[in-house]
Amino acid sequence: MQRFSLASLTTSCQEFRYPGKLKDASVLIPLQQTERGLEVILTRRADHLYHHPGQVSFPGGKCEAVDVDVIATALRESHEEVGILHRDVEILGQLRQYHTITGYLITPVVGFIPPQYPFKIDANEVAEVFSVPLSHFLDETNHLPVTVSRRGMTHKIYFMPYMTYNIWGATAAIIKDLVLHLKS
Repeated sequence: MQRFSLASLTTSCQEFRYPGKLKDASVLIPLQQTERGLEVILTRRADHLYHHPGQVSFPGGKCEAVDVDVIATALRESHEEVGILHRDVEILGQLRQYHTITGYLITPVVGFIPPQYPFKIDANEVAEVFSVPLSHFLDETNHLPVTVSRRGMTHKIYFMPYMTYNIWGATAAIIKDLVLHLKS
């Protein structure tokens, strides 16, 4: 909690900057204290979705006119996707904004939720909710960087495998920034 109260992230693993107009979005990085320690809550997107089917992500999405700010977006989307109630989230802070190659500007919002949370999955958006020990991500040998080219630009993409899950792309980059912030 002190890391978010006393300092902001001075650096980011992301170098990519989208060349056009960006659409605002935000995600919630839900953290939970369990008997195994701190855990990061993630979702696997529904397989029938057109965009990013089956991919691991944080609950979140595009900012809507009803949202007063990016925190409101993250909380609204988390409630819609996995049933997290606004009152159950203790907001710790935000990480640096992330540009996606699809034109979104994602603001990651970090917050605690109670242990053994009774998630209510919206099957239209989410296939499952699962947790990963924060210690898995703090061990940077689990961060596998891969350089790729797209439309004449080179990008570094991170992969962070965990059990049967392949965590990569924007989700992995946001986790990488969380780790950078916690270790700074």
